[in-house]
Amino acid sequence: MQAWLDGQPCDALGLKSRGLAYGDGVFETVAVRGGQAVLLERHLTRVALGCQRLAILIDSDVLRDEVVRYAAALEEGVLKLIVTRGDSARGYAPDPQAGARRILQGGPSPAYPQANGAQGVELYPCTTRLAEQPLLAGLKHLNRLEQVLARAEWSDPSIAEGLMLDMSGRLVEGVYSNLFLVIDGVLHTPSLQRCGVAGVMRAELLEQAASLGLQVVVDDLWPADLARAEEVFVCNSVYGVWPVRAFASLRWPAGPLTRKLQGIAHALLDA
Repeated sequence: MQAWLDGQPCDALGLKSRGLAYGDGVFETVAVRGGQAVLLERHLTRVALGCQRLAILIDSDVLRDEVVRYAAALEEGVLKLIVTRGDSARGYAPDPQAGARRILQGGPSPAYPQANGAQGVELYPCTTRLAEQPLLAGLKHLNRLEQVLARAEWSDPSIAEGLMLDMSGRLVEGVYSNLFLVIDGVLHTPSLQRCGVAGVMRAELLEQAASLGLQVVVDDLWPADLARAEEVFVCNSVYGVWPVRAFASLRWPAGPLTRKLQGIAHALLDA
């Protein structure tokens, strides 16, 4: 499907784009099912938060309308929404007169192996660390070079995802997913106050778990905590939940809490 730029069909982006030059913007990767954008409100809320944090002015109503119309036209697949600060001349200082640009792209859903969800995945121990920058923590900003470097560390097709730490050695996330551990029956996920992406599926699962009466802890986690875990899983807004079956010498089953939350995620994506 042809991309849209500011609501109009387009197949090119200007060379003065600050998104291209500096990664000055945010983005969302949205699953589309039956012409509907899944978890739309969470995606739009994260965009609004990112734009607020980066001081990018955006008309939320216009953005919502474009995403809804684009998803309806796409029908099935994945929609990528990009918001940049717009165009400017050379230099880091933004042009105060430049308006934000809205880019929408659509394509088919990734053909992930069914075994990823059924039997679980193995995590690669990435050596690329995530820099600690609280001003950008949680945002899905356009600078993904750390993830690019981390993903280049392995080529084995049997490994579906990598595990990333911060500069102090804390567990943070997967290369393109969020991380959960079940320890003594309690659901844990790393704090993202220093770095990392606060995923919309992560937010949905935290809310759903709390509504089910499950104990949830968001805090600093370390590699040693993996050895204490009974279950480990990763999630994102496109594939839902994948159990983690292996990391280095550690092994886990796809346990009952993982399966319960996997069912919730898949119900959203398959609705």
